[in-house]
Formats: sequence, C-alpha cells, structure tokens
Amino acid sequence: LSGGIDSPVAGYMIAKRGVKIDAVYFHAPPYTSERAKQKVVDLARLVSKYSGPIVLHVVNFTDIQLYIYDKCPHDELTIIMRRYMMRITGESIGQVASQTMQSLAATNEVCTLPVFRPVIGFDKQEIVDVSLKIDTYETSIQPYEDCCTIFVAKHPVTKPNIKVIKRSEEKLQEEIDEMVKKAIDTAETLWVE
Repeated sequence: LSGGIDSPVAGYMIAKRGVKIDAVYFHAPPYTSERAKQKVVDLARLVSKYSGPIVLHVVNFTDIQLYIYDKCPHDELTIIMRRYMMRITGESIGQVASQTMQSLAATNEVCTLPVFRPVIGFDKQEIVDVSLKIDTYETSIQPYEDCCTIFVAKHPVTKPNIKVIKRSEEKLQEEIDEMVKKAIDTAETLWVE
C-alpha cells in the first residue's frame, strides 16, 4: 500500500472479490517522513471500511534502497527495488496500471505465487473516479513522498532485460540477503480498522 492514488483503489477492488487484505508499506526514513507513513495508515483505514480490518506491515526499506542505489545502474533502480519489494512480500497485489509488459515480466519473475493487478485495465481517470467514490482521493494527493518517488531515476528503463537486471543484482549478493532478513524481522505490524 503506497500513499498514491492507485494502491488503495487496487485494495478496494480486490476486497470486493472477497480477498482479505494484508498490506505492506515500504518506509524509507529519513527520506520519507512519519507523516508519509501516517498517510498510508489513513488510507488503510479508509479502505478497511470496505474490506474489513487490514493488517498493515511497515517495512523499513532505507538500507536496501541505498545499497541498490550504490551498487546498481541508476536506470535500473525502480525495477530492482520493485523486485526486492516482491521478494519481501511474496505474492502481492500490484497497483500500478501503467507498468510496461517488460517491467511486469521482470517483477513477476521473482514471485512464486500469482500476482493480481486489479486496476491494470483502468486508465488514470477511471482509477481517480473510484478513489473519489471510496473517499481515498484527498488523502492520496497529500504531498508526502514515498520510497518509490525518492529514489527514482531520471530516465528509468522501461523495457528491462531480465538477464541484464539479474547481472546487476549479482552486485548486491554480498549483503542483500541479510538486509532483506533484517527488514522483514524489524517490520512493524499494525491492525487497522
């Protein structure tokens, strides 16, 4: 669950089908503020009106992002960060409808369970319309940065080659497994209703 417009709508859409929602928020202090985290808690509370209680896991992603930033080509940052987010969450509800086919394939490649993307067929206005209907729009547009917008490349790769991405990820092997374990072990879990 990010602080954007799409992910609360994705949560609402999949909850309509009877799926219990557990959400993961990747926090990157000090690059993202406590207010950014509170915004996500507020969005989870709004979605929980439709889904029932949500278990929200807040994962500190700062060290992993800085390590990726330091070791990998900057045009690959977004896709490599998303791949590590998927490794941490396991199966995940994808919320970004505008990802390219190549980016989706590169992200899915690290998953063992199916990934559902309930808003993939929507254009931005359709997503905004649903966010207005479920009362998440005003909260989503509050100007607090999330971890994905802080470490974004000026020119991110939009058609990643999985072999190239994997070669870049080899540069992370020395410390990344321990960083992922620490991020999971220190995650904060909140019950939101």
